[in-house]
Amino acid sequence: MSDQREHGVQPLDEMMAAWGLGNHELVDASTEQLTHKQVQRARGGRALTLPMMQKLARSLNIAVWYRLTKLERESYFEYLHKHLFNYAKNHDAAWQDPNRELMEAVRGRGAKILNREP
Repeated sequence: MSDQREHGVQPLDEMMAAWGLGNHELVDASTEQLTHKQVQRARGGRALTLPMMQKLARSLNIAVWYRLTKLERESYFEYLHKHLFNYAKNHDAAWQDPNRELMEAVRGRGAKILNREP
């Protein structure tokens, strides 16, 4: 019997890899109480509550935001929980990430955080 709380590796995992982010970067960027264990469970597909999915989406957006230049921030599309979790309501498996070009630019720069001012 399969566990209904396990959903397999999530789009969040692929997105973090594409941006060159690890669990620590999300925990560090979070303005809320987020743990490494919560991030790992989310990436692995453990079912999360809506508030937790939203917290992870905010943390991902902040972590990415820190890596963008001011010009890149103008074109950045902020992710919602439905983009990061395949079991979230209104998830679209065919959705295409509008930040692909930005991902390539950021990944080419490495993991250096550019600045933290808004």
